[in-house]
Amino acid sequence: MRGKVKQAVILAGGEGTRLRPLTTTRPKPLLPVLGVPCIEYVITSLAQAGVEQIFLACGYRSEDVSRVLGNGERFGVDIELAYEKEPMGTAGAVKLLQDRLKGTFVVGSGDTLTDADLGALIDFHVRKGAEATMGLTEVDRPEQFGIVGVAADGRIERFKEKPRTEEVFSHVINAGTYVLEREVLDLIPAGQKYDFSKNLYMDMLQRGRGLYAEPLRGYWKDIGRPSDLLQANIDMAARRGVRTERGPVAGDVPAGASVEGPVFFGKGVIASGSNVRKSVIGPGCVIGKCTSLEGCLLLSDVIIGEGAAMRDCVIGEGCQSGSGVVLSNCVLGDGAKVAPGTIADSLSVEAGTSV
Repeated sequence: MRGKVKQAVILAGGEGTRLRPLTTTRPKPLLPVLGVPCIEYVITSLAQAGVEQIFLACGYRSEDVSRVLGNGERFGVDIELAYEKEPMGTAGAVKLLQDRLKGTFVVGSGDTLTDADLGALIDFHVRKGAEATMGLTEVDRPEQFGIVGVAADGRIERFKEKPRTEEVFSHVINAGTYVLEREVLDLIPAGQKYDFSKNLYMDMLQRGRGLYAEPLRGYWKDIGRPSDLLQANIDMAARRGVRTERGPVAGDVPAGASVEGPVFFGKGVIASGSNVRKSVIGPGCVIGKCTSLEGCLLLSDVIIGEGAAMRDCVIGEGCQSGSGVVLSNCVLGDGAKVAPGTIADSLSVEAGTSV
């Protein structure tokens, strides 16, 4: 029997500095995965788990988040925005909502992509009688995360935030998704910056409190850099695409395009005579003839001239690239323009500028 949890908090206030120039013109939670803002995957997972009210702890470009998500009606939830006057840390931001939260609630991150079964995480929390339950996932390089050691019964035995390579004892990490009892918020000091991973969970571990962990069931990806956003899009195209002899294909393949999956095409893409391999193409894009794209992410309304070749690139909304352009490992901010015949490697172009 599923535990009943009606409230959640999504932390969505970060500036996403490592994702620039893509986050110069949008907050990180609105970066698209298969044409859908990544935060919407989290909201959908929460709604499927029975959550009815979601507080968005916002900061950077919060008006953009409000404009895109609205009041949550289309997800079947009630969305309310909460603002920090100054950054209070992950736990501090939730502490500000203490008077609004009741009983058991979920904390999610708008900075990661996940379609995990959060109902299963809630069930585990309820069965264990936990005070706090941490969702886990496994990564190849855990040094940028909090690594976790878990006993056979699911209780957390040890935890190390951002370990040095020689300190790594596990590739299982904190996925930034939690189920909490409201009483845990009493452990968070008011009016000061305080983090879940750096402060609260270390404190709970030392006190022997009911701190548990359970692997998430579903996809999870930290979107910290443009290359992570690109990989998340390709991974999701592989997960959600239709299996064909050309590989997983999602969306509508434009007439006259040659494709090798995983690929995704948004609505209204024109790509006749082009070759698209392991790429995600947003809505309204126009790709010229004899153009080759491999391992690329194009946001919406991008125009690529004839005879271009791009590999491992992320191209922002409304960018224009002339004919014969050759780009590798490049990131273009929204509205950037690349002159015909340009050849570049590992180039980052700010939004609205020209190369």
